[in-house]
Amino acid sequence: MKKPATKKNTAAKTVIITGAARGIGLAAAERFLKEGWQVAMFDVLMPELEAAAKALGEPKRILTHHCDVRSPESVKAAFEAVDARFGRVDALVNNAGIADFGTILETSLEVWTNIMATNLTGPFLCSQEAARRMAARGAGAIVNIGSISGLRASTLRVAYGTSKAGIIHLTKQQAVELGEFGIRANCICPGPVDTAMAKKVHTQAIRNDYHDHMPLNRYGLESELAASIYFLCSDEASYITGQVLAVDGGFDSTGIGLPTLRAMHRQKR
Repeated sequence: MKKPATKKNTAAKTVIITGAARGIGLAAAERFLKEGWQVAMFDVLMPELEAAAKALGEPKRILTHHCDVRSPESVKAAFEAVDARFGRVDALVNNAGIADFGTILETSLEVWTNIMATNLTGPFLCSQEAARRMAARGAGAIVNIGSISGLRASTLRVAYGTSKAGIIHLTKQQAVELGEFGIRANCICPGPVDTAMAKKVHTQAIRNDYHDHMPLNRYGLESELAASIYFLCSDEASYITGQVLAVDGGFDSTGIGLPTLRAMHRQKR
């Protein structure tokens, strides 16, 4: 006997978040759920993704799906699963990304190609699928997750930083070309964020260096990034498109001299 078709829940808005198993992507999923949205969580780390989704405790409003953003076939299948479950796409958060730290002379073509495929081609493919659906509805929002490394060069980030600079320009292209369909596109550039990965790879000396060069003198929280992402997807940002927002504690604004200035102030106390 044929099973009856599952009734689609179209009452709430739906967001798709790539790289949602942990970190900023998971924090964003939590924030959208709190605001009443339906959330499609994509990742390649399925056991981790399923565990994270279960911990959120909203099974009726969550869809988890394997998605390798480098693969057009995988992206297409994931978006079709969202169509079948929720019947709409209102926002896309292109968060999936990888990093490999090395200089120009040390970075292999394999590493370069994989980073570009994940961090730049992935958002391109996902945005194409999302934009087709959003255009049919006449509205939508795309938020790309860039990086402070896409705004300013830093050591050992030739591939990662270049990929994030590319996504910044991709955002502006999206804003220009998709605005006539009612689709907005913006980019968040996180500075140092207190993720599990940062805690694992940033030594205390590195953390001290970051703190010393940041006006707010601390790492950001995943929840602070999630708040910025949600804002740009929400109706509160209805007249904002093509913008690049550095959520970085002021790191990008700082030139030479802040550590020296701080040392001088400490001496006066």
